[in-house]
Amino acid sequence: MTAPAYDPHLALVRPNVKPRTGLGCEECLRLGSPWVHLRLCLTCGHVGCCDSSPLKHARAHAAEFGHPIVASLEPGENWRWCYVDETYV
Repeated sequence: MTAPAYDPHLALVRPNVKPRTGLGCEECLRLGSPWVHLRLCLTCGHVGCCDSSPLKHARAHAAEFGHPIVASLEPGENWRWCYVDETYV
């Protein structure tokens, strides 16, 4: 696997971002909706559900707030994704 090319959106990543909730997707918790996997916004700490989840809140957050880089919150996973460029970063 080759290293991904530099993504200019990485400038929006803040160091040491902490999840705003440890309980699950912020919106799904309010709505009572299920989720599949969780994603952490690396700009503000929003916790949203993945694209395999019914409501795709992580992607919606990225589009609404301009925070394109997320990290997986799943145990054993260590990767980041850019929703703008649709690539791992």
